[in-house]
Amino acid sequence: MDSGPLAKTSTMKTLGLIGGMSWESTTTYYQEINRRVREVQGGLHSARCIVFSFDFAEIEALQHAGKWAEAGAMLDDAAARLKLAGADALVLCTNTMHFVSHGLEAHLPLIHIVDPTAQAILKAGYKSVGLLGTRFTMEKDFYKSRLADKFGLQVIVPNDEGRDTVHTVIYTELCNGIINHNSRTDYYTIISELKQAGAECLILGCTEIGLLVDEPGSDLPVFDTAQIHAIAAADWAMGN
Repeated sequence: MDSGPLAKTSTMKTLGLIGGMSWESTTTYYQEINRRVREVQGGLHSARCIVFSFDFAEIEALQHAGKWAEAGAMLDDAAARLKLAGADALVLCTNTMHFVSHGLEAHLPLIHIVDPTAQAILKAGYKSVGLLGTRFTMEKDFYKSRLADKFGLQVIVPNDEGRDTVHTVIYTELCNGIINHNSRTDYYTIISELKQAGAECLILGCTEIGLLVDEPGSDLPVFDTAQIHAIAAADWAMGN
């Protein structure tokens, strides 16, 4: 019996995915992680994953009520369950909920969504980024400060009207799998405004935005956090 493939598979770490926020983007994570493993290892190889998927309606209600401690406690419970199930590291399949991710590393290592995104931007030679995401991600300091303080990136967000548009489309359309042409046009207009404000590239700082926005239609080079994060997680699992 050829032990080569078996030996390679045995070195694969198990990823614990915390998803369902929304499940539309969690499917992207699962696909991208497995595509990356197949690309690197070939053959029938795929990723070792355990998925904990939330009922997003519960999470969304806590977010908009400002009950972040309760939302964080739910993440901590999911992390504990994934550890018991055999996960080696955590992948939080959402940007916004990294606001309350600080307790997760008490359970397992966390592959943080900002870090591989920022590294990719710096590798491409950009210093100033436009950020699209939920209002929480665009307005709270947890995301922008990590980009600025850890990686030295200047972060530009849309004006208040633009932030409202981006946020509303995420929750009322993208999280429900609705792709609206008018919303795509609105997003591209906001991206153009970010470029005029000095942004050199664009972070899709919500894992659903990639369902609506792509680089050919954008005035700025696009860095899709869901794709970048998923590939980084797969590479970590493979030991790359």
